[in-house]
Amino acid sequence: MSSVRTRRQAAAVSTPTTPSPAPRSEEVVVNGNGSAHGQPKEVYVKENIFLFWPNIIGYSRIVLAFASLYYMPLHPRTCSILYSVSCLLDALDGYAARAFEQSTRFGAVLDMVTDRCTTACLLVFLSSAWPRWALLFQGLISLDLASHYVHMYATLIMGGADQSHKKVDKSRSWILNLYYTNKTVLFVFCAMNEVCFIALYLLSFSSPLLSPSLLEVKKAGDGASTFQPGNPSGASSFIFANPHSAAALELARANKMDSFWPWVIFGVCFPVMAGKQIINVVQLVKASRWLAEGDIEMRRAAGLPRQKKQK
Repeated sequence: MSSVRTRRQAAAVSTPTTPSPAPRSEEVVVNGNGSAHGQPKEVYVKENIFLFWPNIIGYSRIVLAFASLYYMPLHPRTCSILYSVSCLLDALDGYAARAFEQSTRFGAVLDMVTDRCTTACLLVFLSSAWPRWALLFQGLISLDLASHYVHMYATLIMGGADQSHKKVDKSRSWILNLYYTNKTVLFVFCAMNEVCFIALYLLSFSSPLLSPSLLEVKKAGDGASTFQPGNPSGASSFIFANPHSAAALELARANKMDSFWPWVIFGVCFPVMAGKQIINVVQLVKASRWLAEGDIEMRRAAGLPRQKKQK
């Protein structure tokens, strides 16, 4: 018995064991001259998407937009400069994304959300400055938000996660194809749309034709009233009750600005702004129809609508 165990043990020692295959990541490759070397591993540089240059430009746009909102009620010139610079940076972040090869989905969403929020905030101020036109400005805000949201949602659901919202086929809409694929057309429409709203913002401080509180109304017996831009009707028209406060004086200085150039700018930009709203309507309708086509296909795949059994 002991001899059998000894022989088995000796056989186990003398028989070489079959080596287990090395993991795929540790495989050794033998070249023609007999030397061995391991496969090189791909090394990826750790990136922080939030610190990409286009996104940093997007953050600066948000800071400038908040600063313009702070100065918006009383400082029309400062607000207009800050707001305009924020809008101009919208074109710069796209060039930076292509130059540094840093185009990201987060950057695209950040850019669109910033555009929608800044425009909406300006239109909200215009609604408060001209209450009789508030319904119009509220409609423009709703159209802008709804159009872009439905378009983005339809692109994500129907086109897939990898398809950009700016990739619109001509067969679906030649207007949207031209608007999104031609960078010059896109820049002109977006820029002049914002400039038109800025001109309206300046007119709210300077033109008596749109802001009745800027009219100089005389009391009975003082003669005919004079309609001169930049002359408030009285201390009651100020935001602050004390007409001698720093804020009220700043408002009085702002009211003395001339309305000629704001009217000229508004007249030049108004047709383009109107065209931008037509594009928003087309975008909303086309995206809604695209979603409806997807719903029909999904219902057909599910066997809907079910056919009623004839009695």
